[in-house]
Amino acid sequence: MRKIFSFLMVTMDGYDEGPAREFDFWNLDPEFDEFSVEQLDEADTLLFGRVTYEGMAEYWPTEGARADLPEVADRMNGYPKLVVSRTLERADWPDTRIVRDPAGLAELKRQPGKDVVVFGSSALTTSLVRLGLLDELRIMVNPVALGAGRSVLAGGSRGRFRLLRTRVFDSGNVLLCYQPLTAA
Repeated sequence: MRKIFSFLMVTMDGYDEGPAREFDFWNLDPEFDEFSVEQLDEADTLLFGRVTYEGMAEYWPTEGARADLPEVADRMNGYPKLVVSRTLERADWPDTRIVRDPAGLAELKRQPGKDVVVFGSSALTTSLVRLGLLDELRIMVNPVALGAGRSVLAGGSRGRFRLLRTRVFDSGNVLLCYQPLTAA
């Protein structure tokens, strides 16, 4: 059975974006780029919420993305993509399908294939935890504090998680991998 795992970038004070919806705090380097390819190689399907999908669909098909990160761009553009949205009417990024109800993703998990990865999409991640569909939550803590912004799991209810593993990067980023135990 396939897993659904979510990868989120956060600050030390728990924000995934700043007060003006910026995410320029990410601590990216060649080690992070290699990690991105490793994560993508675990999966064969990408899953996004609408807002994240729109940003990804705007960036990854560009020549700039292909020049900067060709291995990541190849996978991002080549994998099937699902976007969970009740409002999105068209998905123009090739090989993208709109999913209206995240509860329907339980069937996807039963299908053969590699894992399904959620990038960004913290609201979708919270919904997947609440529905019992998220198998692993990967949070990369960046060594920066914003003081304000959007909390990474805002809108969720109380939940418990079990730490599966950690990884420290030379940049100071720390990856925390959790298994959801109860709804959040």
